[in-house]
Amino acid sequence: MYKIDKVQKEYHKMHLIGKVISIIIYIILIPIIIFNFSLIIKSFINPNKTPDFFGYKNFIIVSGSMEPTINIGDAIFVKEVPKEEINEKDIISFDEDGVIVTHRVIDIIEEDGQTKYKTKGDNNNTADKEMTTYDKIEGKYQFKINKFGLVTEILKNPITLVALILIIVLISLYKNRLDKKKQLRKQKRQKYEEDNYKL
Repeated sequence: MYKIDKVQKEYHKMHLIGKVISIIIYIILIPIIIFNFSLIIKSFINPNKTPDFFGYKNFIIVSGSMEPTINIGDAIFVKEVPKEEINEKDIISFDEDGVIVTHRVIDIIEEDGQTKYKTKGDNNNTADKEMTTYDKIEGKYQFKINKFGLVTEILKNPITLVALILIIVLISLYKNRLDKKKQLRKQKRQKYEEDNYKL
C-alpha cells in the first residue's frame, strides 16, 4: 500500500510539473511566437520597412548609451505615434544611416518649415551630432523587458521559430495522449470496482 501511495504521489508531482510547463508555454511563449511570426511575415512582404505588430516595433539594445534607463541586452518596444505626441524628454528610436538608434529627445527645433529633434543618450556626455526628423523616427519608447533581447533575437530566426512551434505541438499531443491514458485507466478501475462490488 505504501508503494502505491508513493507512486501516486510521484505521478501527481510529475502531473503538476507538466501543468506548470504547459502554462508557461501557452501564456508566455505562444504570444511571443505569434508576435515574432507576424514580424517575420511583414519583413518578407515589405523588406524596406521595419515590421510592426499593431504599431509596436521591437529592437534589441546593443550599446550602453542609454544606461541605466535601458541596458545592453534589453528588448525594447516602441510605438508609432503622431508628431504631436513626441515631446522633450521622450525616448525615441530612429534611423541613422541604416542603424536604429534609441536616444532621448533633448530639444525640438523648427527649421525651414521642418521639425527636427535633437537627441542624446542618457549615458553620453554630448548630444548626437545630427538631428533627426519625424520621417526617420521608428517609434516612441513604450516599455522594455530586461535582458530579454537574446530570446527575441533567437525567435526572429524562422528556422528556430518553426522548430519551437513543432516542439509545442509535440508536447501538446503527448500531454493529450497521457490524459487519454489516464482517463482510460480510471474507467477500467471504476469498472473493476463495480464488478467486484456486485460479487
